[in-house]
Amino acid sequence: MKVLVTGGAGYIGSHAVRVLLESGHSTIAFDNLSEGHRESVWGGAFVQGDVTRFEDIRNALENSGAEAVMHFAASCCVGESVENPSKYYHNNVLGGLNLLRAMVETGVQFFIFSSSAAVYGVPSLIPIDEDHPRLPINPYGRTKNTFELIMEDFGRAYGLHCSESAVVICDYEPVRRHK
Repeated sequence: MKVLVTGGAGYIGSHAVRVLLESGHSTIAFDNLSEGHRESVWGGAFVQGDVTRFEDIRNALENSGAEAVMHFAASCCVGESVENPSKYYHNNVLGGLNLLRAMVETGVQFFIFSSSAAVYGVPSLIPIDEDHPRLPINPYGRTKNTFELIMEDFGRAYGLHCSESAVVICDYEPVRRHK
């Protein structure tokens, strides 16, 4: 399968690219290099672009022939999100929305999203399971939660197969977490 990995030059994204390649998949690392490093992409194709620019991500999907997307392009520091929430809503929500819109336009239906335990806020139960109430307490957690809700709506409306788990990469059996 050909997989476009957003944030593919970042720490988690570059490791996802490596595991996908080792599992026999073809990859396209997509990154704006604001925090990632081109030399971290150990193989596959590379496209420099930004998910906050719709045409960048749409062109990458259209030109690559990607069949699936793994989404790791996000701002992720809780403290910074409190100091600069605009950056987080712009990148994590607008960027994610652009990605989903581009997927719908280009017919890519399989999507794995790297969310965060920050969507749960202060846990009322430990260990936290996926049925735990989502009550984020900072802008970072709220952007991840907001995008999860958008993703669920896109799944229902446009038939995208979405998952918030990036654990099973090798078998690549995307499933819906929320019915």
